[in-house]
Amino acid sequence: MASLFFSPTGPSHLTPHFLQNPHHIPSLLLSFKPPRTKKSQALTICSALTESNSPKSLDDDEGDILPLLQELAESFDLPSDYFGKLPRDLRLDLNDAAFDLANGAVIDECGRELGEMLLNLSRAWEKADTSTSNSITCQLPSLHRSLRDDIKSAFGRRLISAGRRFQSMGQYGEGELEKIAKSMIKTGKVLSRSPAITTDKEPKEETRILKFGDLQVELTREKAYIGAAIGVVFGFVSWELSQSIQSIPENSLQYANDNALQLAKSLRGTLIVIGFSSTILSALTSVGLLLLARQLSSGREDGEH
Repeated sequence: MASLFFSPTGPSHLTPHFLQNPHHIPSLLLSFKPPRTKKSQALTICSALTESNSPKSLDDDEGDILPLLQELAESFDLPSDYFGKLPRDLRLDLNDAAFDLANGAVIDECGRELGEMLLNLSRAWEKADTSTSNSITCQLPSLHRSLRDDIKSAFGRRLISAGRRFQSMGQYGEGELEKIAKSMIKTGKVLSRSPAITTDKEPKEETRILKFGDLQVELTREKAYIGAAIGVVFGFVSWELSQSIQSIPENSLQYANDNALQLAKSLRGTLIVIGFSSTILSALTSVGLLLLARQLSSGREDGEH
């Protein structure tokens, strides 16, 4: 005999279940399954969001950066004398890349560990030391877990700037420089997408870099004012010396023969010309430095606002 059981009444979904009783008499049980409410759906959504924000997602982000750093390190796996054999014009581009990679406050922006690594890498490029460059770039993948968002952004901008220097070198050899450029720019773009963290620190003073061949001079507002003051003093001294030499009458020059007299007159005229030229150049330099200092001051004020 089959028995039929029903669950408690109410809005429900009825699902039949046959149960086997001890006497092998089939029983029919209709169970109650309440419909999914909005509250349960909300809990499911919240659970999914929590899983998406879990540390596993952060590990995925680190996993995306690690292959790029490994690719970048592999692109610098060059013969030990590769940089040393570059032509002179490419050596100059390599020096520019070194400057773009580690100029300014690199330790403040990228942290001490990465900042010192970039400084050492920059010096290796300037010396065309390929072996040191290879050993330093091999350490980059090990830093992927210690890169904060602000460090990633600053590091990425420097990689892009230096990578464009490598890109400007064009085709050379078997395309090693082009491979380095593509890897640096691609890695830099990914890193630079990280949001820069704003702090309450005072904005850094704007600087300009003056390059004279291999010599690089960082120029700030204070240095510009000091240089302008030195130019004024030097111009004044040059003017006074020129006036003093010019005030010496030619007939007062007495020498043993005419050749010595002509030489003295020629030297007198040369010194006067040099003195007045130095005065004019000093005046122009002072004016230029004052204008540059004013420009740096306005740039700093705009940065504060």
